[in-house]
Amino acid sequence: MTILDQLADHAWARCRLARQTEPADRLRARALALPAGDFAFERALKKPGLSFICECKRASPSKGLIAPEYPYTRIAAEYEAAGADCLSVLTEPKWFLGSNDHLEAIARTVSLPCLRKDFTVDESMIYEARLLGASAVRLIVSLLEPDQLAEYLRICDRLGLSALVETHDPDEVRTALAAGARVIGVNNRNLRDFTVDTDNSRRLRELVSPEVLFVSESGVRTAADTAAAQASRADYVLLDAGAGCGQTFDWSLCAGICRPWFLAGGLDASNVARAVTQLHPWAVDVSSGIETSGYKDPEKMVAFVRAARKGGEP
Repeated sequence: MTILDQLADHAWARCRLARQTEPADRLRARALALPAGDFAFERALKKPGLSFICECKRASPSKGLIAPEYPYTRIAAEYEAAGADCLSVLTEPKWFLGSNDHLEAIARTVSLPCLRKDFTVDESMIYEARLLGASAVRLIVSLLEPDQLAEYLRICDRLGLSALVETHDPDEVRTALAAGARVIGVNNRNLRDFTVDTDNSRRLRELVSPEVLFVSESGVRTAADTAAAQASRADYVLLDAGAGCGQTFDWSLCAGICRPWFLAGGLDASNVARAVTQLHPWAVDVSSGIETSGYKDPEKMVAFVRAARKGGEP
């Protein structure tokens, strides 16, 4: 059984347990009684200039425990003060040590739109997301039947939630399009065996019309990887050294990219302005570069955002 299968099975178990406390019909009624959302997550990312999506995550299957102490509301507030545009909040409890309580508390603490980052296997999780204060959810095609996916997208639209639909192969892309996805993400990393194929996006881009937002997530290490990203015709590309190593890569590889792209890997306040000035990325991604002794440092966060925005000034 793959880690993705284990995550999905545990998500089902969580849903069954939660429904013992509150039946699905009652949960659905409470969510629909709320005013519909305004797709704030999508709108925040469409604003001019650099966009920052900052993640609240305590652990992961690959890295294990990341933050022994996890003052999540303080972290979220510091992200907002530093200039973040959106937050991504892990709610998966077993491998990521997340919690619904984390998302609810964060959504109440900050005014930023929040993505509920979880492994959605039942529609109740979408209604939960709305009640917890989320502005967006993640839907992974490989975890859902086609009819389920289409229904979940309709539920998201009715609730005013954005949906990022993640795919990995041609059949999954076709399924996402048939279901009506507006935002399709192609993960060049296979979540079942964690192998990486940076040519994956190029192959799958041919299946998606220009009207649909296409996001390519890839680790760029060589000129060949850059060429593959460019050939993919993705709307957005993530460029980094891969595997969350916290190291910079050869920025000259970015020269061939002619569409919006994200820069990550080894960035901090000392180099981000130069990176933005020289490379003109659509957005930047940072994690270890704003930490001190493994914890997010408010002063470093503010310094990083100020430097990034200064680099983006005409």
